[in-house]
Amino acid sequence: MFYSLPHSSMRIIGLISGTSVDGIDAALVDISGFDSDLQVNLIAGETYPYPPELQARILQVCGGAALSIAELADLDDAIAAQFAQAARQIQTHHSPANLIGSHGQTVFHRPPSEQLGYTMQLGRGAAIALHTGISTISNFRVADIEAWGHGAPLVPPVDVALLTHDKYDRCVQNIGGIGNLAFLPARGSDLPRSGWDTGPGNMLIDLAVHHFSNGEQTYDRDGAWAASGTPCTELVDRWLTQEYYQLSPPKSTGREHFGQDYLHQCLADAESYNLSPADILATLTELTAASIAHSYRSFLPKLPDQVLVCGGGSRNSYLKTRLQAQLDDIPVLTTDDVGLSADFKEAIAFAVLAYWRYHEIPGNLPEVTGARQFVLLGEIHQVP
Repeated sequence: MFYSLPHSSMRIIGLISGTSVDGIDAALVDISGFDSDLQVNLIAGETYPYPPELQARILQVCGGAALSIAELADLDDAIAAQFAQAARQIQTHHSPANLIGSHGQTVFHRPPSEQLGYTMQLGRGAAIALHTGISTISNFRVADIEAWGHGAPLVPPVDVALLTHDKYDRCVQNIGGIGNLAFLPARGSDLPRSGWDTGPGNMLIDLAVHHFSNGEQTYDRDGAWAASGTPCTELVDRWLTQEYYQLSPPKSTGREHFGQDYLHQCLADAESYNLSPADILATLTELTAASIAHSYRSFLPKLPDQVLVCGGGSRNSYLKTRLQAQLDDIPVLTTDDVGLSADFKEAIAFAVLAYWRYHEIPGNLPEVTGARQFVLLGEIHQVP
């Protein structure tokens, strides 16, 4: 059963595994307030890697591998079991949580066009509730999609509540597998809030590292390998003319677009330039930075006064350096610099979205997702 603490305060676990499929981010947070007075206190944050065999299965499915309905059900339950284990572990040495908000693992995402969009996140909430004994809210994207939205990005309304500044117009730039932004005008500004997926984040870089290291490495630690190369700006400029980068928001994307096939095309495009692996990694890193800056200049009502980076890309100093170079004198900081964990902000956000759903507060921003109305996000799974 649900129960709440005095003064609407709740202890909630937020869970998410992103498009990089590198593990489950878990955040144990105390939450109170509702909108402008929303208060979030991170008690504990941890990333729990997937078992290698399960990670491989997920990546195969994300890459288009066929599987039967029975195999899909088994994978759904296996992911739920890992999410439940993460929820149990994050509570070690802490008071138990009142609620879980689980994003799950995205394995397919199709933006809306002439028909409704479609999205699938595995790791069913009912199983997480059963395994943990804690009521769980999941399937956050579906209600927005049913309202003709993209179902993504969903974190901007949380950014609005926690990171809007009295003076500065900010961009909160998440760099996970995919990059996405939230544009937060200063309080009292007449500028519109907005947000969308900017394109590849770490995904292409990670795939290229795996390719060039023959599977021995999964990511470019601190961007050191890319930093030893030289980016091919001619290739980057060529790639930025592609359709997704020119598409006006609202827009969303994923591994279906910027996955293995896209990397193979990038490698084919690079063949005539005689680039080393380090040069190609530098070029793909430059694409991430340049696509973010291109997106700002193309679609924002004005450039921000500050950029706050979060997600795995916030730990890649070479990528941050290249983003700073692309944005000239606009300060590129991290959300750590303003008091919100860059590593666990996405997990924190899904704890907040669960909190809002519990209190029947709409959790989407139609101006970001393109939905036709505000909707409650998430399906509630009570403990049996």
